Amino acid sequence: MILSVDGLEFHYKSLSVLKGVNFGVEEGEVLAIMGPNGVGKTTLLKCINAIHRPSGGCVMVDAADICRMKPEAIARRVGYVAQKQETGRMTAFDAILMGRKPHIRWRISEHDLRIVDSAVKRLRLEELSLRHLDEMSGGEVQKVCIARALVQEPRVLLLDEPTSSLDLRNQVEILSLVRAVVRSHKVAAVVTMHDLNQALRFADKFLFLKGGCIHAATHRSGVTAEVIEEVYNVPVHIEHVAGRPVVVPLGATETESLEKYRHEHHLTQ
Repeated sequence: MILSVDGLEFHYKSLSVLKGVNFGVEEGEVLAIMGPNGVGKTTLLKCINAIHRPSGGCVMVDAADICRMKPEAIARRVGYVAQKQETGRMTAFDAILMGRKPHIRWRISEHDLRIVDSAVKRLRLEELSLRHLDEMSGGEVQKVCIARALVQEPRVLLLDEPTSSLDLRNQVEILSLVRAVVRSHKVAAVVTMHDLNQALRFADKFLFLKGGCIHAATHRSGVTAEVIEEVYNVPVHIEHVAGRPVVVPLGATETESLEKYRHEHHLTQ
């Protein structure tokens, strides 16, 4: 187990945000954290890399307690890609090189430059390496930020809504990239998402949060219409298209038709 979260609690002043959260992620796995807005998904990510200090419980990466580490040590184990990225007059290459900061002692070495160059090629960013971030599209900036996290050589990647505000093509490209990187680098990834269908396509495991607690923790096969309805309070139907599960939200008329069909054919969810 690369990442193990045990009994995690987080309070903001008198408000309990996370309560007794437990889960683990193995090498080569992508875990999607799902749930409505304001349920604590981003807070959970920030607790995993100690941006927020948990009120209780522990976070272990390769059996080492994150909360007992200094920031530099955490950055060598956990790479974090925030939902909102700062863009400015920094080139993509320099932005990616900043990810080597936890490993640099006296000066930038040839080894550091080789790692950055490898990440640039891995994410096919050669043509963008000397462009400034504020001249790039959202998808291009997101790839630069993922490259910056990768050159930290982390064991765990944390990505907060990596496809928000991206078009369909960039969503598929970014998530395909994350999945490929996790497997080829033999790391673990935790991704917060809103798009259930993209999550069902790219994630291996799912954590549904409701009221600050885990409502369901499951592999893809355990993501049912019932679970989704309980978490989001929206009736849905799951259909399979080209061998993949697709979640279809239902209106009142559609819900009545589906219930009638199930009753006539003696079906359950």
